[in-house]
Amino acid sequence: MAENTTPQPGVSSEGGRYLGIGLDREVIATDKAPAAVGPYSQAIRVDNTVFTSGQIPIDPATGKLVEGDITVQTRQVLTNIKAILEAAGTGMEHVVKTTVYLANLDDFPAMNQVYAEFFPQSPPARSTVEVARLPLGALLEVDAIAAMP
Repeated sequence: MAENTTPQPGVSSEGGRYLGIGLDREVIATDKAPAAVGPYSQAIRVDNTVFTSGQIPIDPATGKLVEGDITVQTRQVLTNIKAILEAAGTGMEHVVKTTVYLANLDDFPAMNQVYAEFFPQSPPARSTVEVARLPLGALLEVDAIAAMP
């Protein structure tokens, strides 16, 4: 019986650049954002779309959660996302969707004020949900989807 060596849809080969369904896939990594600490990537680019992993407010220089209120933590999270997107060759102005996970929905107004600084024009679509708990006791986590310019 012959072994099937045809790539399966969604299975990476050749350094993660081929999905077997005609899509180009690239792992995005930068030292300007917190390193992935598990079996995930900071972001993945598939064709002209970049998908970031959820980011919590970790300072990439120290590897530790930043101390401070929701405004301090939101600023760090969005700075991390900005660095990842720039490493991918895109930027915050090309973000089309974010998901914000808040440990306390009462933090929404203060988070939203900082969030608006990063998206001053044509802000992306967004979902915001309250969650029971986030890694390291973070107050929020955010992930993003961006288009390539």
